[in-house]
Amino acid sequence: MRTAVPPVACVGEPRLTAGFAEYGRLDLAAHEEVHGPIGPMEPAQLLRLAEGMQLKGKGGAGFPFARKLRAVLESCERQDLAAVVVVNATEGEPASWKDKVLLTRAPHLILDGAALAAYALDADEIVIGVADDGVGRDSLMEALEERRMPVLTTIVTVPHRFISGEGGALVNGINGLPHIPPGTKKRSSDSGVSGLPTLLSNAETYAQLAVGARLGPYEYAALGTDDEPGTVLLTVTGAAGRPAVVECTAGMPLRDVLDLCEVPEIQGILMGGYHGKWITPEAAEKAEVSRKGLAAVGGTLGAGIIVPLGVDTCPLGEAAQVVRYLAGESAGQCGPCKMGLPDLARAVDLAVAGSQPADVVRAAAGEVKGRGACSHPDGTARFALSAIEVFAEDLRLHSTGDGCGRRVKGVMGLPGAPDANPQKLTLDWSRCDGHGLCAHVVPDFIRLDANGYPAFPPTPVPTWLREGALKAVKVCPELALRLAKAE
Repeated sequence: MRTAVPPVACVGEPRLTAGFAEYGRLDLAAHEEVHGPIGPMEPAQLLRLAEGMQLKGKGGAGFPFARKLRAVLESCERQDLAAVVVVNATEGEPASWKDKVLLTRAPHLILDGAALAAYALDADEIVIGVADDGVGRDSLMEALEERRMPVLTTIVTVPHRFISGEGGALVNGINGLPHIPPGTKKRSSDSGVSGLPTLLSNAETYAQLAVGARLGPYEYAALGTDDEPGTVLLTVTGAAGRPAVVECTAGMPLRDVLDLCEVPEIQGILMGGYHGKWITPEAAEKAEVSRKGLAAVGGTLGAGIIVPLGVDTCPLGEAAQVVRYLAGESAGQCGPCKMGLPDLARAVDLAVAGSQPADVVRAAAGEVKGRGACSHPDGTARFALSAIEVFAEDLRLHSTGDGCGRRVKGVMGLPGAPDANPQKLTLDWSRCDGHGLCAHVVPDFIRLDANGYPAFPPTPVPTWLREGALKAVKVCPELALRLAKAE
């Protein structure tokens, strides 16, 4: 369970993090002193502000906030229903901390933005979703006790899982359903919380809206680029000597952020988190911190997550661990997630073990892309494909069977402690008669080769497949299969 919020740093003029150095956490009095007063806005006024700011969602997808707001307004009028405003502060991505920083140190900025939206929509309720890791909830409750919100404002706690932060999963959780994405795609602007038109956006998005409301669109655009005005919150972890949540001006060189966080020599950088993309060290030297700037070098901004990978760990092994984790985080309700992601994880494991070519990974990724009920399969496929492209030379070394010579250190920020008892399957070929029962029991890890004999990677069995592997051992009629401690 996460408890310690990382340090905060700033490159350029602070906006979201203004007052942090003086006050640490901004209570209502400090918040008003630092940021100044704010008043309500009518719908047309708030729409003009959001459009003038070119405000896009900060949760990863980058959807224009004004379009969401307009869609909810039109849906309320069309259906003659009240609206609900939802703040997504769940931050299910293990490598991300930016929303936790806002919750713990600038909660009133989030509440300001939500209040602006609620007034403009004449909403009945504001719901703030937070994770059950406990980080930020007390600070948020204290902030709510300090002020009067325009409508009923409640906090809903959701499981701290990767998919719990998906918009549809959060709406399901608020509605008392399982905290997983809906099996079919639907717009929360038409039917969200309690079946009402729902404005759903990320915590940082509402905080940026509050900053923009005070500055106005022109002064807000004094920082940043023409396409992406304002500042960006980034979480820098991995090999950084000084991991931190960093506020920087959009368009600033990525190198400035890496230097601030004392990032040493690297093999590559994961941009955008577990659904993001890897970039090379050469690309990092040219990259600018913006959606457009990162896309130009093959990366993505996503939710502002930066994970540099040092030269002392196996990059493909690190990537394989993340793909296994993402496969285990599946909602398990559609084919691409339930079957395709375990198959992709197995393909990556086999490629890392040198027993199958990269084409197997590409084929497995192609089977899930564009077919899921949510973005989880697409994001996982994007991550896996990016890894085998950026670390192609390492993949070549692994394909020889010798590997890259570096061990997996587990530096990707995966939740929980490393597997204390890693185990792998072994086969006594003198006993195996090729019955094939084991492959039927755990097809996600064991396959039959061209001769009908079991084939599996020499890597440890993922924890989420351990039970199946144990069953495979038990059903082997010749007692040829074993589950042994991995060295």
